Amino acid sequence: MTSLLTYLQETEPQFRNSRLGALYSDFLPQKTLNPDGYTANITAWLRGLKAATLAGKIPSSTSRLTITLDESLLRSLNSPQWGRPLAMATVVREAVERGEMVGLGEFERIEGLYKRKGWGISPWGVLRWGYNALGLGGGEGKMPVGKFVMVSNLEDAGMEAAGRIEAFRGRTERVFSRLEFREQFADVLGEGRVLSESDFQILLRYLQRDKGLVVYDDEIVKLKAPGVTDEITQEDSTIVSLRTLIRDLRIQTKNLTQKVDELTVTAKEAVTRKNRVGALAALRSKKLAESTLEKRHATLSQLEEVFVKIEQAADQVELIRVMEASTRVLTGLNKEVGGVERVDDVVDNLREQMSQVDEVGNVIAEVGRDDIVVDETEVDDELEAMETQEKAKVEAKEQKEREEKEKKEAEETKRKLDALEEVERKAKENASKAAENEHVEEDLEDSIEQLRKVNLDAKDPILESN
Repeated sequence: MTSLLTYLQETEPQFRNSRLGALYSDFLPQKTLNPDGYTANITAWLRGLKAATLAGKIPSSTSRLTITLDESLLRSLNSPQWGRPLAMATVVREAVERGEMVGLGEFERIEGLYKRKGWGISPWGVLRWGYNALGLGGGEGKMPVGKFVMVSNLEDAGMEAAGRIEAFRGRTERVFSRLEFREQFADVLGEGRVLSESDFQILLRYLQRDKGLVVYDDEIVKLKAPGVTDEITQEDSTIVSLRTLIRDLRIQTKNLTQKVDELTVTAKEAVTRKNRVGALAALRSKKLAESTLEKRHATLSQLEEVFVKIEQAADQVELIRVMEASTRVLTGLNKEVGGVERVDDVVDNLREQMSQVDEVGNVIAEVGRDDIVVDETEVDDELEAMETQEKAKVEAKEQKEREEKEKKEAEETKRKLDALEEVERKAKENASKAAENEHVEEDLEDSIEQLRKVNLDAKDPILESN
């Protein structure tokens, strides 16, 4: 089995080789000399122990919520270079003081993890005093022995369980046998991290006492809901018993069906081997199994029908409860309204006040109306002048835009004509050069021809003299 130290080195960056010397030393004096280093070492150890507990790597323990402090833990942490961690007692004491670890016995006795105020002496203080009295401080290599609850792991499990609990709404859905509850919430810490029986007991206590989400006894777990009694009633026990019986019958019918199939195969094989006695025995057993299976199916059908009726009745009870609550709310609101007569009075008063507002407004609008005379001719003349001025502005703007457009078009036309003339000029120059080149070639050919004739027709005077 991989040692705990090996696991921590593989999964936790704080336990790299360069840090082991500091982590395995007696770093208690650093609490005053180097508080930051002390805090870093404590945090590294607590994080590593939490992860190891969650992964099930603590020696001699299958729990995911508790850590067992004993000699096997120290042996599993033994380092070939640094030996055993000297400050483990300091780590445990610090974790207890912070509330990150609590002794299992203490966890079962206290009123709650979060009810520390108002206590004469807190259990954390008692535990710390016990460590000091027993000489279990850091530096002596001693460590308290026993089981401690890893509070952060428990809180993670509780948070996940609380989220799942919200999905159960119906009255019959909120009641479980302990086995059903364990099956539903077995993986609250993640896939592959199954809680042990002791873990479930711790989780249930936490969910009931500290979170107020469930109530439970030795056989039943009930999820709390608004407006529903927190006690486990006889109805709850009946629902759980009925559902457990249905579950058992389903398992029995499945097994009987499988048995019938197996006996059928056995009988066929016996016939094939011409074993008449074996075939008859198999067929008799098959008939008995089929008869039992038929009875189980009939019973199962009846129980399932009864359970459906119970669910319907429970839903109806819930509906009636909501309707009663709604009736109380409506009754209270109607009392605040005061009845139809009060509403009529309020509406009449409102209409009267609105009418008065309209009358006051009319009076204010007529004040000074006779003293002010407006000459409509002057108004029309001023309006006409403004319209003429605005029209002139628009026409001037349009004229300017037309002129600018014509100017741009003229410039563009001139640019195109100039480009065309340039193209024609270059074309003429190229044609002229080509003509000149052709004329030069003709003259050259004539000259060459004349030279040839001269060379052929002329007589050498020297040859003639000889």
